[in-house]
Amino acid sequence: MSAGARWAHVWIPLAAYLLGAIPFGFLIAKLRIGGDIRTTGSGNIGAANVTRVVGQGAGAATLLLDAGKGWLAVWLAARFTGEDIAWMMVAALAAILGHLFPVWLGFRGGRGVATGVGVFLPICWTAVVAALAIWLIVVAFWRYVSLGSIAAAAALPLLTYLLYAPGHAPPHSVSLGTALAAVLIIWKHRPNIERLIAGTEDRFSLRRRK
Repeated sequence: MSAGARWAHVWIPLAAYLLGAIPFGFLIAKLRIGGDIRTTGSGNIGAANVTRVVGQGAGAATLLLDAGKGWLAVWLAARFTGEDIAWMMVAALAAILGHLFPVWLGFRGGRGVATGVGVFLPICWTAVVAALAIWLIVVAFWRYVSLGSIAAAAALPLLTYLLYAPGHAPPHSVSLGTALAAVLIIWKHRPNIERLIAGTEDRFSLRRRK
């Protein structure tokens, strides 16, 4: 392995974390309404809360940018390692951790759903599409974004196992990394789970909260 490749491996987790830590929802809300999105609505910096508090355009931009930063982190890892799937998974997890615990916001980040979508698109896009279908079905029936996100995250490890290389088990790094990502995302949904159980969770609406 060349010295350049070794250095690339050293910087992959840090670069992916810093990309994931860019708080697009926080920044967009700050520019649009001048306040801290974490003090409004669900307190989350993700697309669903930005949509509720700021509006549909801001929510869509947050969704695309959060997914885009995850995709970029994994794409860069693939580019510098010759598409080494283990390093791509390292970058995926680092980007999700960056979004969940961004250094710029005192490690108070989002739930990791959109960033999770972005990081797994280059790894197993078919599993992502299937997980998104589960999300859409759950949200359409129950109108809880958090419930759809939890269901999709829980299903992703199995979907990736089945669809990564149909007929063959995926590499251990993919199975383990996907399971860890799902656990992290579900763990960050603890407040939502408590509100769902209590019956106080907000139902999703495209209307901006006044």
